[in-house]
Amino acid sequence: MSALELEDVNAYYGNSHILYDLDLHVDQNEVVALLGRNGAGKTTTLRSITGTIPRREGRIDFRDESIVDDSVDAISNKGIKLVPEERRIFPTLTVQENLMLSRDSCKGESRPIEEMYDIFPILDDLRGNNGQNLSGGEQQMLSVARALVQSPDLLLLDEPTEGLAPVIVEDLEEILKDIVSEDVTVLITEQNVEFALELSERAYIIESGENAWDGTIEELRDREDLLEKYLSVGVEE
Repeated sequence: MSALELEDVNAYYGNSHILYDLDLHVDQNEVVALLGRNGAGKTTTLRSITGTIPRREGRIDFRDESIVDDSVDAISNKGIKLVPEERRIFPTLTVQENLMLSRDSCKGESRPIEEMYDIFPILDDLRGNNGQNLSGGEQQMLSVARALVQSPDLLLLDEPTEGLAPVIVEDLEEILKDIVSEDVTVLITEQNVEFALELSERAYIIESGENAWDGTIEELRDREDLLEKYLSVGVEE
């Protein structure tokens, strides 16, 4: 069953045309990576799904129902949750207050806050600390926890390892592996290609807002030329 489907999606910022007839689908309980260079249109794709981009055209279906004309709040209430690259935690609220606010604003079923501390043990020791006093990695984990506490049907992760130290990236990878093993549906954008491939089952590569390639992770690992062409990197065997 398809959880998310984009067909012929075009997106604009003012007069700037960013996405061109983009096609993409994510099946239920699948993890899909969206890859591309900086400026390729990855974040714009996620914003098109969540309705936060000023203008978009085409078909965007969530569980076989169109959401292209829905408001940002309506899309969120249907269970689509974005973890933005900027993290956007509340800096003057504690970890506990950030989680409580996210849980209490959820229109559907939420998960217990204590469960978030089980998933992110580092946050348990920091529950009384303000968001602005957390490290970048701790803020990222809080940002993911804020989304998870709302029990999302579709989790959108925008560059989750951006700016994080390698040791924190390793910790986050293990945590996200546990999360995706719970049969959650995930679409992830990421510059750290190996990180994305370790978590995902399929991948899309976009270039200048257009589809350049899509296939399984196994196929992509056998086509290192594609990553060298579109991302100028190789992948580990």
